[in-house]
Amino acid sequence: MLDYFALGVLIFVGIVLFYGIIVLHDIPYEIAVHRNHPHQDAIHAAGWVSLFTLHALWPFLWIWAMLYREDRGWGFTDSTAQVSGAELQQQLADLQRRLEVLEGQRLTSQAPSPQPKDEEA
Repeated sequence: MLDYFALGVLIFVGIVLFYGIIVLHDIPYEIAVHRNHPHQDAIHAAGWVSLFTLHALWPFLWIWAMLYREDRGWGFTDSTAQVSGAELQQQLADLQRRLEVLEGQRLTSQAPSPQPKDEEA
């Protein structure tokens, strides 16, 4: 009777470990879904690949999933540097004026200088 109980415990532990590892590998994907990550499918596929490589990729998937947040994106932009549409229009007009000045300077510097005429005797 004790042999059957031990066998049952071993089977139960094996099943729990099997499903536990599958749930563990899916944590980065669940983070990506929660954060509305643009690479959710890639993270999920890489999680399965990591499952077959003994979770060698798993820490990198965790970092990849944690990098993105929907409210701030990848976090590389300065949220205080928001520019209004009127400011953008003003900056564009300034850039166009500067370009016209530079183009005018370039055209005047490339104008051919008069060549002295050779006198034939």
